Amino acid sequence: MTADRKREARHKILLGGIVARAGLSRADRAFLLGGLIQLAQVVPGSAEHRRLREIGAAAFKAPPLAAASPHVEETAEWQ
Repeated sequence: MTADRKREARHKILLGGIVARAGLSRADRAFLLGGLIQLAQVVPGSAEHRRLREIGAAAFKAPPLAAASPHVEETAEWQ
């Protein structure tokens, strides 16, 4: 495996860890993608961006969430 592929694989693993840490590892993929698309539209440096970043920074300091979010419909399997 080349260094670039290892770096890319590690990056994907870290992103998956963020999803799991948020309690969304069993969430519907369309729900996750929709949320990420909405997040991508938040203007960097805006009040909303700062607010969300502060929430995320605090979450990294806290213990991981043990259960999935109650607001997420779980799917039987990834499609």
